[in-house]
Amino acid sequence: MSIEQELIERLTKSFSPSFLSVINESHMHSVPANSETHFKVVVVSEDFADSPSVRRHQSVYALLPDLLRNPIHALSMHLFTADEWALDATVQDSPNCLGGSKAD
Repeated sequence: MSIEQELIERLTKSFSPSFLSVINESHMHSVPANSETHFKVVVVSEDFADSPSVRRHQSVYALLPDLLRNPIHALSMHLFTADEWALDATVQDSPNCLGGSKAD
């Protein structure tokens, strides 16, 4: 199973999101083609109600300790309740990688 699919399954099972987006952004970084190392997730779930941002992030980290050790290098998280998402359903584009290549 791909890392992207694993993220989708774990986030869906744990948070029952009303909206979920898992985007593999590895191609924007200095990694080999077809890598699964850099992801952006957008999760809209009522499980985040009454939780500050830090606790929301901690709840996602708790689901993924094995994937965050390896192979995931970077995980951008955008975590909302349905009410928050209804107010502003926008997520900024990720910046392009500014790091050097492995050949540098």
